[in-house]
Amino acid sequence: MNNPGAAIVGIGTTEYSKKSGRSELRLACEASLAALTDAGIAPGDVDGFVTFSIDNNDESTLARNLGVSEVDFFARTSAGGGGAPGAITLAAMAIESGKASTVLCYRAMNERSGRRFGRPLAFESQEVTTAEAERAWSAPFGMATPAAFMAHSARRYLHQYNVDAADFGLQPVIQREYAVTNPDAFFYGKPMTLDDHQSSRMIADPLRLLDCCQETDGGVALVLTSVERAAGLRHTPIRVLGGAMGIAAQQHGMASMYRDDIAGVEETKIVGDQLYRRTGLAPADLDVAVLYDHFSPAILMQLEALGFCGPGEAPDLVREGATRIGGAIPTNTNGGQLSEAYMHGFNGLVEAVRQLRGTAVNQVPGARHVIVTGGPYVATSGVILGAA
Repeated sequence: MNNPGAAIVGIGTTEYSKKSGRSELRLACEASLAALTDAGIAPGDVDGFVTFSIDNNDESTLARNLGVSEVDFFARTSAGGGGAPGAITLAAMAIESGKASTVLCYRAMNERSGRRFGRPLAFESQEVTTAEAERAWSAPFGMATPAAFMAHSARRYLHQYNVDAADFGLQPVIQREYAVTNPDAFFYGKPMTLDDHQSSRMIADPLRLLDCCQETDGGVALVLTSVERAAGLRHTPIRVLGGAMGIAAQQHGMASMYRDDIAGVEETKIVGDQLYRRTGLAPADLDVAVLYDHFSPAILMQLEALGFCGPGEAPDLVREGATRIGGAIPTNTNGGQLSEAYMHGFNGLVEAVRQLRGTAVNQVPGARHVIVTGGPYVATSGVILGAA
């Protein structure tokens, strides 16, 4: 994607909870209507939809319930956590190519009160799809949950760079500090210390409970249109400066355990290199990072893969205050998925927009460029957004 002509003009969310008490379709409708109202765009003007391959809300059903009369474009990004920035990329591509004029990106789920993604399912090693067949090599031996997949890379990271498991807790503590002041966060007003992190129960060694993202019910939506049209709408348009997707060599499930180096996230580096090349920006030009934080070690690995520091240096970077406001790269300023909500990264996109609008609760002064990443160890994506 070069010289993008698309912009995010509307954002909307439901509340984030552990029991929404309503259907995923209703959550999608509520978030979508909120985003359209925020943009000042009528539902009937929407002619495109993008979501995840695993979202339970069909585009046609959502369109009908929103009052959208004609849809010219719809698409879904692959996988789960890797896909949120990719949804923005697909929407921007549709707008730039003339396939659609106004695209609604959405994600809604009852991930706590409904299907819980962290729960192992016995049938997963018995299915015949390629994704599930791959799990036949790991599920029978106990590697059946996202935490279990991440744990072996986390353990290798500790060994390879001679750091302590407590180093994984440094960034979650900072993100909880952000969440404490964020009324949208589930952990609003609920501080956490490093001692709290270290005393939380073990989930998959070396990952403790507070290394793991939340389970959340909720909905998020974003509206994109052309930069030209955006100029006449309610908010300063947030431009999609560059989008990228990436799959690395020997990618396997959520673990990629057959690589020579499992203490890094090669797919994030692939995405980052594309973004820097396409936008002409470098790590030093970025004001905020919203990094996919399904597990705390992934934040450290992404900081390294994106060039904010060298391999194994992220714990020191965090310890020195780089991810705090006023630091070199404030990171996950909404609290992230560890402390705001787990919405497969869509809430991180909303935080990026707020930072660039200047309306974030934990505002980074003068923020002009924000990078947002999807989850590593799967087919992933990223975007760099910029204030007009």
